[in-house]
Amino acid sequence: TLFLREKKAEVKGWIIDIIKCIEALNKKEFTLQELYNFEKILKQKYPGNNFIKDKIRQQLQFLRNKNYLEFLGNGRYRLL
Repeated sequence: TLFLREKKAEVKGWIIDIIKCIEALNKKEFTLQELYNFEKILKQKYPGNNFIKDKIRQQLQFLRNKNYLEFLGNGRYRLL
């Protein structure tokens, strides 16, 4: 994950936290809804963010653009 070296600390925190959520699912393919299940945990870590689901989607797009995962459609993702 060399792309993390270029990012600021707060941005890195979100990316790393989303990667940890994905890893906690312990499977190669997952759904957006499965990641939304981490919303309460992420809200506790980032209490100033009132748009957790939006941030999850944003980070998934970032990870897709960095070829960490691919979007399969209909809220489904696969790790690369």
